[in-house]
Amino acid sequence: MNHLALIAKTQSLIAAGDIVGAESALVELADAEGDGALLVVLEQLPAKDILAVMREYDDSKESVINLLVSPAQFARAVVIEKQYKDLSRTHLRGMVNSVIFRSDGDPVAFLTAIGDLEGGSEALADYFAERWSRVEAFARTGHFETMEDDGDMVSEADLYANAYAKARLDEDEVADQDWMQMAYILRYQLPDLFIEMLLVLRAKARAHDLGLGEEDEMEADDGKVETGDTDRGKATPAAREGLDADEESAI
Repeated sequence: MNHLALIAKTQSLIAAGDIVGAESALVELADAEGDGALLVVLEQLPAKDILAVMREYDDSKESVINLLVSPAQFARAVVIEKQYKDLSRTHLRGMVNSVIFRSDGDPVAFLTAIGDLEGGSEALADYFAERWSRVEAFARTGHFETMEDDGDMVSEADLYANAYAKARLDEDEVADQDWMQMAYILRYQLPDLFIEMLLVLRAKARAHDLGLGEEDEMEADDGKVETGDTDRGKATPAAREGLDADEESAI
C-alpha cells in the first residue's frame, strides 16, 4: 500500500469529520502489512490528526491507534487537545486512560513525555479538574478521602519538602486505571511533575472561583506557577516542531 496515499486519505477523512473511516483505513493497513507499517504512517501523521482519532476512544473496543501510539506522539496530541474546548474533559480522560493504562504500556514513560512538553502540566491539570479537592487531600494526607483533610492546602515549599514521602497506600488499593491510579503514579514516581500539575490545578481552581474563562486562568494566578520556566515546562526544539502553527490552527 502506498503510505503517502494512505496518509492523504486519512487526513482527508478526518477533515471531512469521518473519524471512523479514518481509523478504519489505518486498521486496514495494520491488518494487511502489520503493526510496523502502521507505526511508520503514525510517525508521519501530524499530532492533530492522531488526536482526532484517539480522542474518540470507545472503551467498548480496543483502538489499534491507542495501542501503538508512542509516548512522544501521544504527548504532542495531549497538549493540543485543549483546543477542542471540551469543558467536560470526557474525551481527554478517556483518551489518556486508554493509553496510559494499556496492557503493554509504561505509564511513567507516557507521563514523562507529557511533562516534558510545554503545556503538559496544564493538560494533566485538566485531566484532574473534576477531582481537585480529592487530589489536594491526597497531596496533604496520602489518602483520597477529603474527610481526612483539614481544608488547608499544603504550601508549595512543603510539597517539595515532602515530595519523596513514603506512600500511605499501596498502588493495588487504587488500581482503578483512572484518576486515582494516575495521581498515585505521578506523586510517587514523578513527584516533580505531580507538584507542577497540582500548582497549575490550583491556579485553574482560583480562576474558576473568580468566574474567569479558560483564557484568563493563568493570569489569575499569583505568580507562583511558572511552568514555562521549569525544566519540564520547556519543550525541546524537536517537541516545538511538533506543535507548529499549522497543527494548532487546524483543529
